[in-house]
Amino acid sequence: MGHTAVVVGAGIGGLAAAVGLQRIGWEVTVVDRSPVLADAGAGISLAANGIRALDVLGLGAAVRAAGRGQYTGGTRTPSGTWLARMDGAVLERALGSPIVGIPRAELHRLLRAATRPGTLRTGLTAETATTLAGGRARVDLGPGSEPLEADLVVAADGIGSRIRTALFPGHPGPVHSGSTVLRAITCRPVDLRTDFELTWGRGAEFGHIAFADGRAEWHAVLNAPAGVRHDDPLAVLRRRFADWHAPIPELLAATRAEDVLHHDVGELATPLPSFVSGRVALLGDAAHAMTPNLGQGACQALEDAVVLAAELDRRADVDTALARYDAERRPRNTAVAAAARRAGRMGQQLSHPLAVPLRNTLLRLAPSGAAVRAILRHAAWTPPLTRSFTGE
Repeated sequence: MGHTAVVVGAGIGGLAAAVGLQRIGWEVTVVDRSPVLADAGAGISLAANGIRALDVLGLGAAVRAAGRGQYTGGTRTPSGTWLARMDGAVLERALGSPIVGIPRAELHRLLRAATRPGTLRTGLTAETATTLAGGRARVDLGPGSEPLEADLVVAADGIGSRIRTALFPGHPGPVHSGSTVLRAITCRPVDLRTDFELTWGRGAEFGHIAFADGRAEWHAVLNAPAGVRHDDPLAVLRRRFADWHAPIPELLAATRAEDVLHHDVGELATPLPSFVSGRVALLGDAAHAMTPNLGQGACQALEDAVVLAAELDRRADVDTALARYDAERRPRNTAVAAAARRAGRMGQQLSHPLAVPLRNTLLRLAPSGAAVRAILRHAAWTPPLTRSFTGE
């Protein structure tokens, strides 16, 4: 009889885990609390490590075809002065892929389509996950739903993971990073000179990524306490960024008010003591939610999914495989999360009137290629390959 798994959460990490486990021959059920997966979300940039993980899962070609390579762009000041340029062609030569921009909803659809029919069950809330005797685990669902048992439970239920809270009650959980983010996809194509840009002001960042159909995703990150909301957030942003360089006002003008999403930026600032408890494995934001300043959150979740499946494919003993998964992923995730936090403090969050111009000067004086080397530091990841993934 084959192995079975229950994956909690149908986000990018959970779906990727399901695809990976099914590719190594496991029977998988994915449960998600949303009654209907509405494909909400804005855009996402996938660095080479995320694309390589998708290649292993058999989805790399489809994502490249649906996305747009981020070859040109960089970091600017509100007046438009360039602080650093990014050369996607150099990244592609070094890593085999540029950064790829794609609507998050499209990535979700591709991942869902790669799972077997009947895998996904919606409208089910996972309350707890418990390791049972005999190498089994149980997921307790909401009232009126029978619990599910399997050889493995993968908790991919996001930064607010109920399963993580139950497994590690002494952990402080997620904290507010000090920033809030508003984002949307334009409702029409926009004339853009670059594929990707970040603009840093005092305690504020505005960025965009261009899509294959001519539309763009933009995001605005602001220093703000948690819970601050606006009756008309788009109007607030149009005033806040009215004097910033083009195409920022044009991007906001090409956006419908109802399309703007607003979320406070949280993170697991205190690393977990383990990503595994018995037959329950934590993955993605449930294990290591990080700030978005390096664009690595989804990429790290995709890496998690590939490594988890590869370790289970290599070893007959599930517990040994889970121990190896924890040993492989936790140090890397912790390091990337810390780097993302530092990048935010020196980038978007920096607001001191003397520190900002100093930072800008240092960036302008940095050697050519420094921005590329910073990306390579985190994107140069080689996925583990097993016979199930290579077809050998």
